[in-house]
Amino acid sequence: MNVIKKISFVLCLSGILAKPHHANAQKMEFDDSFVFELNLPNGFVNAPFKNIMQGVVYAAPMYQYAFKSGIMVGAGLHDSYFTINQFRINQKVSGGMHTGAAFVKVGHERFWTPLLATDISVKTGLAQTAFVTDVLKSQGITYNAKQSLYIEPNIGICLAADVNASFRLSLGYAFYGFGFKPWDIGIDSNLGYSESELNRISSYLVVGFGYSRYFNGKKSTNSGWDEE
Repeated sequence: MNVIKKISFVLCLSGILAKPHHANAQKMEFDDSFVFELNLPNGFVNAPFKNIMQGVVYAAPMYQYAFKSGIMVGAGLHDSYFTINQFRINQKVSGGMHTGAAFVKVGHERFWTPLLATDISVKTGLAQTAFVTDVLKSQGITYNAKQSLYIEPNIGICLAADVNASFRLSLGYAFYGFGFKPWDIGIDSNLGYSESELNRISSYLVVGFGYSRYFNGKKSTNSGWDEE
């Protein structure tokens, strides 16, 4: 009985989201926009990366264009920083991992109601990573660089603030095309990790918030944002 109630609730909610709104409603028709995301990254899959590198910040400004069909294309940059968790290693190492990436974005954007939208997409591009630690510098190495492909499936749940702006909850999962190893930060040891663990690609979950600025937001009749 509980399962039936849950299914009925989901079906009713889907019907509400899909139903066109007429009275006191607004049909949002956007094309190009600027989006800025500020997220917290958290390492996964590659065991030493997950345990040793602690996510601090992930920021991504981008421009995107949505066609009438909802298909959306865009391009942007992202910058992330991970610091070293010294409680997970057997020697004192300070520093971190800084990554900059340029990407293109392809996806689908849809307003289900005048206020609620989804932005489902994939970002892909080229990432440049630099490991900078005091141990590397003591070895005469300014930084340890890695270049790799970057892929990030992403979903944004957007709430419109007015006809030209919305705020979003952003959830993504980023993949870098390299496996993190302890010697990337200057540690001359595998710290007990197996070869298979070391060879897994570095990836991380990103959760945070974003802001969209629509350059060509348009209003239909009976909106809550009528011009004065």
